[in-house]
Amino acid sequence: MNKRFISVVIFAVVVAGVFTLVFYKFIASRINTAPPPVATTQVLVASRTLDEGALIHEGDLDMVAWSGTPPPGAMTDKQQAINHGVVSKIFQGEPVLQSRLSGVGDAGLPALIPTGMRAVALRVNDIIGVAGFVVAGMHVDIIILGNPPGAPASLGTLSKTLLQNVEVLSAGQDLKKDAEGKPVSVPVITVLVSPTDAEKLSLASSDARIQLVLRNKNDTVDSKTPGTAMALLFSGQKIGLPGPAVHREAAPKAPPVIKRAPPLVIEVIQGGERKSSEFKQEPED
Repeated sequence: MNKRFISVVIFAVVVAGVFTLVFYKFIASRINTAPPPVATTQVLVASRTLDEGALIHEGDLDMVAWSGTPPPGAMTDKQQAINHGVVSKIFQGEPVLQSRLSGVGDAGLPALIPTGMRAVALRVNDIIGVAGFVVAGMHVDIIILGNPPGAPASLGTLSKTLLQNVEVLSAGQDLKKDAEGKPVSVPVITVLVSPTDAEKLSLASSDARIQLVLRNKNDTVDSKTPGTAMALLFSGQKIGLPGPAVHREAAPKAPPVIKRAPPLVIEVIQGGERKSSEFKQEPED
């Protein structure tokens, strides 16, 4: 056999062995420096999108392995979430947080009412309800229109902003019956207010007319509005109606008192005779 050929074969084998050894050490070093596996935690997630007010059932939940640290308040037990109401919408695959659930059995509208707040229902029509644009999640101002006790009749109807930046919880239909007993569909909206504002709103909706005014949800600044009256609209006055006291009729002014000066007496002595004369003075201003 040709010695040159044998030398080439031996050289090739040596080079292949060296290359294999280097490649093996390179792969081994990469394997040894690979990061350790990330720990996972079993977390409760929604198997479907759960809307606000929904009551959670067992089929609405899944357990999945969550890599790394779970979100704060993430639940890990199905039994802790079943039969609870949803306060804030939970999307499919999103972790179920304790803060987004209400108490046991609190489904529907009660689940959306925060502690210390109240939900008040108002009957509306297309005009009052801003042509149907008032829907759940919107914010509105509430204006009252009427004739307050003690206000002069010459002012006509008065209007005043009663509440501002009120959140609408729901907009639906409340079924009522007419005089013949037939069901009549009455549009109703439900707003979220404080207990004090609930008293004001209940009285206003009973003894006055109300009007909803749609506002930007991000506009949270309350405006200081004095109100107005029908007479002011026609008179062209630009001042508002700060309160009934401003529009009370003024008491008639008393006639001016004219101070009269006493008469001027001039005494004349002539010889042994004395004579007196009186002169009227002009009244003082």
